Amino acid sequence: MKNITLSIPDDLLAKSREYAKRQGKSLNDMVRELLKRTVSQNTNDLLESIDKSRSELGIDTKRGFNREELYER
Repeated sequence: MKNITLSIPDDLLAKSREYAKRQGKSLNDMVRELLKRTVSQNTNDLLESIDKSRSELGIDTKRGFNREELYER
């Protein structure tokens, strides 16, 4: 696991540490969870956007192919 350095205003850092303590977590754990949720949400948004575009274009993503169709020339 890699370490990073962040610049955070003193008042925000103090409030963040207090909040983390009330939640029974470390500030490090909270930042990690927030980043994970943010990245996951953005990934889900992208996948939903792709699915929506496919639907709007009439692309059938559920259709399967059999071996003969894949190798037709």
